[in-house]
Amino acid sequence: MRITSKGQVTIPIEIREKMGLLPDTEVQFEIKGDAVRIKRAMGSSSRRPRDVINRMRRKATVEMTTDEILALTRG
Repeated sequence: MRITSKGQVTIPIEIREKMGLLPDTEVQFEIKGDAVRIKRAMGSSSRRPRDVINRMRRKATVEMTTDEILALTRG
């Protein structure tokens, strides 16, 4: 893997999936000796679900009651 001229690298998909590193996840770097460690920044995981929910608000195109939705899903 190579670092781009902008200092960027691509984290392989296997690692992103295993570690739950989704788009917009904040990370931090730690230096120990001659190694660099990347890890999720404190508090970054709790913000993402809230952001997703906020983006979804008022996006529904069908107005149904909870009982009507449950009736559909239960067949």
